[in-house]
Order: sequence, then structure tokens, then C-alpha cells
Amino acid sequence: MERRGLLFVVSAPSGAGKTTLCKELVARVPGLRHSISYTTRPPRPGEVNGREYYFVDERVFQEMVDRKEFAEYACVYGQFYGTPRAVLNEMIEKGVDVLLEIDVQGAMQIKKTFADGIFVYILPPSIESLRERLLQRASEAPEEINRRLQKAREEVWSYREYYYIVRNEDKDQAIRELEAIVLAERIKTKRLDIGWLEENFIREREDKQSDRVGTVTTQRGMDR
Repeated sequence: MERRGLLFVVSAPSGAGKTTLCKELVARVPGLRHSISYTTRPPRPGEVNGREYYFVDERVFQEMVDRKEFAEYACVYGQFYGTPRAVLNEMIEKGVDVLLEIDVQGAMQIKKTFADGIFVYILPPSIESLRERLLQRASEAPEEINRRLQKAREEVWSYREYYYIVRNEDKDQAIRELEAIVLAERIKTKRLDIGWLEENFIREREDKQSDRVGTVTTQRGMDR
């Protein structure tokens, strides 16, 4: 059953475990691919250019904005992030399901242009657990952690704009819930290829009925 690819948009407060969950989800679910964003922030330890992000400087990023190459872009914590439009559209048109990790600002931009997008918000168990995760990550200064926590408190109210909420208290459970969302969305009635349905069921039944009518007519002619 051929169809256009689905776009899964996942957002979460910084430190909620979004990236870890999304990596595991893509590894588990066949036919689901990450959309790689561009960013002006420097890579964190272990990150590779072209795998987690495309790391560019602000001048290059702004040139891409001017050429309208982004489906969405936003400034988050002083750094720019953007989703390349051409690659995203190409994957969807080829029937590839795409997983897009972006912040709330970007998600709301995507929602305006991708009406069929599936929007998922990941929550940490609590603000205190989020603080602990940010401290354990040890990649931000204390004042930056406080700023991220404040932003998380503000962004949480955006949950109403999303279609699914996943609480990341137990990683395995959160992964199972994300996987269930993807699989359920793929088999929704509205995703069904009507041409495939008609070809394999309705037309076959109509052909059999036509054959039956033809047989009855022939038999009547012979009886005469």
C-alpha cells in the first residue's frame, strides 16, 4: 500500500531525554528516519557533524534563511536551529516516515505547513528530575541550567498543541509508547490507499458478480 511518508514531530524540555529516546526509536522501527537539522551551536562531546546535526556558523545559517531553505528555524538559548526543507519533502514524497526533533517554536511553525504531521511531547517526571538530568549532563553552567529550567516551566503549557504526551520516567516504557504511536499512525484508516483497496477487494467482488450474472444469462439461453 503505497503512501506518502508520515512526519513525526517530537519536542521536549531540554534534558528530558528526547534525543536518547528518538535514537532508540529509529533503531527499533523499520522505515523511520531522522531528519538532521542545522545548528550554529558547537558540537557536544561525542557528536558528529552530519549525524546529530549539521554544524555551521551563523553566517552560513543566515544565508540559508535568506534562500528560504528551512521548513522551520528558531533561536533557542542563543543558538539557531533549522530543518532543511528540500530533504524533508523528498523523504516524505518517497514514502519514508520522518522523525523530527525540534523545540516548541519550530514545531508550531511546522504545524502550519504540514497539516498531517503527528506531534508528540515528551515530559520528564518532574522539574526536579529535569534539574538532576541537566546537572548530570555537565555541559551547561549553573546559570544556563536555571535558564533552561525556567524555559521548561513555560514551554510545558504548550502540551495542548501536541497529539500525544509521553512521560519519560522509565526509558523502556517511554520507547514502547513512542513505538506504539508510530505503528498506530501508520495503520489509521485515513492512511489507506483507496486504489489498493478497490483493486484487491471491491473490483474483485464486482468482477465475480459480473461473471455470475453472465453465467446465469448463458444458462437461461441454453434452457430455451
